[in-house]
Amino acid sequence: MPHPTDIKLRTKSRTLDVAFDDGQRFELSWEYLRVFSPSAEVRGHGSGPHILVTGKEDVVIKEVEPIGNYAVRLIFDDGHDTGLYSWPVLYELGTLQETNWREYLGRLESAGVSRRKPD
Repeated sequence: MPHPTDIKLRTKSRTLDVAFDDGQRFELSWEYLRVFSPSAEVRGHGSGPHILVTGKEDVVIKEVEPIGNYAVRLIFDDGHDTGLYSWPVLYELGTLQETNWREYLGRLESAGVSRRKPD
């Protein structure tokens, strides 16, 4: 399994850039990382579909906290901080980003909800 060689929080582009030792590099939006959090709050407690998280288009990552030599915890401005983004999780989120995002947008549309936080 590849390991990160560099992790950078980019405030201007609102991405977390992650480079891996196999040469892969991913630019993961803060919103994407929040709605695909590996936490039980988002993934649920079983093997069913993930919880549909909405209203996170403007979410901010306030801090990236290293967890040992295997993960980071992302602290979001909406109070979410329970997801541990292990190296395999970050790599999977990077490689599946396009597919995951397309499916997420489809689920939003089917549910008749928006990426934006309600006013």
